[in-house]
Amino acid sequence: MDSCKKLLFLVITTLAIAEMAMAGDPDILTDFVLPPNSPPPDGNFFTYTGFRSLIDGPFPPTFKAVKAAAEQFPALDGQSVSLAVLIYPAGTLNPVHTHPRSAELLFLTRGTLQVGFVDTANKLYTQTLQQGDLFVFPKGLVHFQYNADPKSPAVAVSAFGSANAGTVSLPNGLFNSTIDDGVLALSFKTDVATIQKIKAGIKG
Repeated sequence: MDSCKKLLFLVITTLAIAEMAMAGDPDILTDFVLPPNSPPPDGNFFTYTGFRSLIDGPFPPTFKAVKAAAEQFPALDGQSVSLAVLIYPAGTLNPVHTHPRSAELLFLTRGTLQVGFVDTANKLYTQTLQQGDLFVFPKGLVHFQYNADPKSPAVAVSAFGSANAGTVSLPNGLFNSTIDDGVLALSFKTDVATIQKIKAGIKG
């Protein structure tokens, strides 16, 4: 009986590991996925025009990400791909965040960027990117991008291996959440007053 339990445990563990290894967008059994109750598609369904406003448009005053993911572009559903244009005015930051469902491949098309990520051993990998450089942020790892140039903007295009990579902003996820201030204070080895100051700064 013990050997049967061990075998069953081994099979379940192996299947669980295999499932985690294959985690990502599910495979589809058709050429593409239409939203429910949609009419037959034409070329318009497979065209996204949301980036047109970026061509010769003014730079925003703060960091801006313009996305083409399944939510904005339904034709991407089931295709395991999405894109974002990232605009960094001088001296701006894309705050520390993660993408739980995909790696990010960033292509810098203008300016310079300081980028980095932290692996599961808490090792920081950083690089200063020049126009034309590519940088990969591994799936699920905490990372950032910073335009340290005080005068010039930067622009990047990021590709994702998921139609819905997801973004978890650590500042917002921690300090704009309903996590108890006492829990945050213990986690960061500080006091509740400091946590409340941080929260006020993020909300302000």
